[in-house]
Amino acid sequence: MFLPKYPDSPTPPTHITPTAADPAPARRPVPQISVSTGAVAVVLLGGVVLTALLAAVAVSAVSVAVAAVVLRSLLRDHHRR
Repeated sequence: MFLPKYPDSPTPPTHITPTAADPAPARRPVPQISVSTGAVAVVLLGGVVLTALLAAVAVSAVSVAVAAVVLRSLLRDHHRR
């Protein structure tokens, strides 16, 4: 009752022979894409530069956060006195 009923699927033919009336579609040639080594070098260099900039921004953000915590602590101690 709760089991699904799957339709009977016919078995595919084991051997298909192409006929003259049904030719296979012609394949278009794939365009050749050539990439020079200079372009690859520029992309890699750009990636390295962007990664270095991202790391510099992250380090700067962490140092600003640490400086803010230290200044807040110093000002809090100064106001308590």
